[in-house]
Amino acid sequence: MKKKICYIDMDGVLCAFYGAIQKHPEKDKYSKSTYDMMPGVFNNLDPMPGAIEAFELLFEMFDVYILSTPPWRNPDAWIHKKDWIEKYIPKAKRRLILSHHKNLAKGDYLIDDTFYRGQKDFEGEWLHFGSNKFPGWDSVIKYLVEKESHKDMPGFEGTMDDMNKALNYIV
Repeated sequence: MKKKICYIDMDGVLCAFYGAIQKHPEKDKYSKSTYDMMPGVFNNLDPMPGAIEAFELLFEMFDVYILSTPPWRNPDAWIHKKDWIEKYIPKAKRRLILSHHKNLAKGDYLIDDTFYRGQKDFEGEWLHFGSNKFPGWDSVIKYLVEKESHKDMPGFEGTMDDMNKALNYIV
């Protein structure tokens, strides 16, 4: 059986974008609508708490891609996103998709923290990261493990070892 497709956003989901803004020496020169224009801001992003471990688990369960929207007026960000993946999630190399229209992606799940790039019209299920239902990675993993672990999924077959790995992540 073919694995289901899961897309994961970067900024605010895998990467601590707002944490990088707070550390940026020129943050006072920018507003919320122009933070993504700060020179080098995408070059110094830390992973969100639990993001790398969650990615590893989801990579076993799904055919995972990173679906991110780069700022149009900051072309350096495009290469910084690729560099971040190579540094923190090397197995996701060549699994980065850059798009301003996330509704065009074909798949089963989209984990994203915003709603203004077509997320609401995504054909599968949009897990609104940072919302009351999915405030962080623990809730996302718990939901997906409970929803999918009983199904015949290659790489994550609901064995005790798989479930222990998921439960250890959640705890």
